[in-house]
Amino acid sequence: MTPESEGAPSRRRPQQRKQVLLRLDPLVYEALARWAGDELRSANAQIEFLLRKALAEAGRLPRETGPLPRRGRPPASGASDGTSGVSEP
Repeated sequence: MTPESEGAPSRRRPQQRKQVLLRLDPLVYEALARWAGDELRSANAQIEFLLRKALAEAGRLPRETGPLPRRGRPPASGASDGTSGVSEP
């Protein structure tokens, strides 16, 4: 037996995000999609954002939960000061 199998179960995060089929009333989905668009999120990201917020407010969000995954291109190093991060000689 390995040390992991002898004690408490391992609390590692799964490697792959969980896929869930969700059936919604079409009008609820349309409202959700509009709200997501207003906040520059996909409908899926908006659902996860709202679920995490509700879990946190109810005190049920696991401590090991990581932040929401960020989409898009990562910022260039040094971009905060308006430069591209490349120094010139």
